[in-house]
Amino acid sequence: MQNLIHIELLGNVSIYLGIGIKIISAIFLGGLIGLDREKKMKSAGIKTNILICLGATLYTSISLLNLAQFHTLNTNIDPNRVAAQIVSGIGFLGAGAILHSRGGMVLGLTTAATIWVVAAVGYTIGIGYPLIACLFTVTILIVLNLITPIYKYFEKEKDHKYYHLEILTRGPAKSSIKQVVLNEIKTIEEVYEEILNNELDERILNVKIKIHPHDIKRMIVTIKDILRVEKVNYRMIPNFVYSDDD
Repeated sequence: MQNLIHIELLGNVSIYLGIGIKIISAIFLGGLIGLDREKKMKSAGIKTNILICLGATLYTSISLLNLAQFHTLNTNIDPNRVAAQIVSGIGFLGAGAILHSRGGMVLGLTTAATIWVVAAVGYTIGIGYPLIACLFTVTILIVLNLITPIYKYFEKEKDHKYYHLEILTRGPAKSSIKQVVLNEIKTIEEVYEEILNNELDERILNVKIKIHPHDIKRMIVTIKDILRVEKVNYRMIPNFVYSDDD
């Protein structure tokens, strides 16, 4: 039995086949969640989430192999302790994701929670249930992608305000900034760029958007985290009328 490992639906299979299935599952599921976070330009992207999922899978798998090895010696080994240690250990990564935020706001809570739950997916794979881990991964992706649109759908349109953003950058950052803005809202009313200093490659990107007031500060902090962004100023525009004339 020491040369076999349990995998959901397949039963007991060779250790190397079982570990291979777990590794592939961890890379795929961790990568799916990481890809979603990478698209939204979050600090914990594809590689981070894959490594978290792989790490939790590895710790769990080796602990179960260790349990099987010493089972005949009646050693008092509880594999559930592994889950407890993974949860406490992953807390350091989660805390780091929150502390990395700047601008006087508490940001990174969703990233920290994602790190925590990806470790749980890895643990589920590690104990031999990759299909259940798939179901939880789909659930996580639904939460990450559908909750905010549903919430925004019920926001009252009349509460949205027009804002003018002035973003100082060193080098081109227009596409990255637009991506951040479009993650929050569907459309950008106006966007144009001015070159301030050719030698230093300083630019001012002017952006006019319509957004709910409680979302603007969070978006500004995210923009400030973009590599080439030096400074961001914003103000509300009381009576802005959009025109598409050239």
